[in-house]
Amino acid sequence: MNNFKYIDLFAGIGGFHQAMGNLGGKCVFASEIDKYCLNTYEKNYGINADNNIRSVEAKDIPPHDVLCAGFPCQSFSKAGYQKGMSDARGNLFFEIERILEYHHTKYIILENVRNLVSHDKGNTWKTIHSHLKSLGYRLTPVPIIVSPHQFGVPQLRERVVIMGIYDPKNVNSDLEITFENPLGKNDNSIYTILEKNKVEKKYYISEKEEFVLSAWDEFYKGIKESVIGYPIWAEYFVDKDEDENFPKWKKEFVRKNKILYWTNKDFIDKWLKKYNYLKDFTPTQRKMEWQAGNNISSLWEGVIQFRPSGIRVKTPTTFPALVAIVQVPIIGKYKRRLTIQEAARLQSFPSNFIPNSDDHQAYKQFGNAVNVKVIEESAKKLFEL
Repeated sequence: MNNFKYIDLFAGIGGFHQAMGNLGGKCVFASEIDKYCLNTYEKNYGINADNNIRSVEAKDIPPHDVLCAGFPCQSFSKAGYQKGMSDARGNLFFEIERILEYHHTKYIILENVRNLVSHDKGNTWKTIHSHLKSLGYRLTPVPIIVSPHQFGVPQLRERVVIMGIYDPKNVNSDLEITFENPLGKNDNSIYTILEKNKVEKKYYISEKEEFVLSAWDEFYKGIKESVIGYPIWAEYFVDKDEDENFPKWKKEFVRKNKILYWTNKDFIDKWLKKYNYLKDFTPTQRKMEWQAGNNISSLWEGVIQFRPSGIRVKTPTTFPALVAIVQVPIIGKYKRRLTIQEAARLQSFPSNFIPNSDDHQAYKQFGNAVNVKVIEESAKKLFEL
């Protein structure tokens, strides 16, 4: 399908805009309320997207062939309160419904977090599915879950893509859309998207961060276990016991940490003493989550994140999902964080895309964006039907 028109709702910085443009589409209306995203959107596309969708009359939206919407995900995300449709952000879906009811748009492509599938015991998906079908849209019977790593992009970011075709006469005939290698392994390495030359100094980790990570690297190399299937909480090695009010899973983690300590007592005692019993570490720096199995033998071979739950280490095959809450991944091999340009590549934005001039906003915007490649490949499947 070429020379089609589309609208870009909850547009962010234009992940849908990039994907539809790659397929020959023209944007005739965009809607966004975040002032920083509005700035980035206009700078890249020359379109003022300053339209609050709640205030826009459906009749004032130009005719279009495709409705694109990465409607807000916070109300369904595991990272939020999961209020779903009762959340003001979750019920924005009904604004989409209002527009579709008026325009009978031929194609719809919606994107949201994976948790949408199971949210409210599946009732959220059932509500969306039934409302769209009542408007005359053919849909897949279950949500499609896709991730950039399926398409050669080294990021594990599972998302729900809801696709539909306006076809009221055949509304009970399900769409059949499948992807090869669904959520299969990515053969690419994270190093395929990294800068070839040395990057700006601001991306390199601090001396304190290097000190903390070196300590944990020494810890991992010194203990007998190579695979650790639970978070390491150093504060429970010796003195501290579990709280009787802890849930069962947390009590089990404490028990395993104490077993780890007694199995490696001589080494851990020396390690703790060498690093002043971690008194100079923050509470989160006293925790480590090894999620790399035995695929690597050092923290510095992995991808690292400083998270509220502790220091997380993964194998360098795929980056963890970029998220709006900025926990920028560290490439252990280079002792630096992912650059803004590399974050853009992880979300499949082109090299000529102009990021927000504020680093914090730029990372946040890419973390919030839909992945261009995922949407483009999904749309191809839909338009072929």
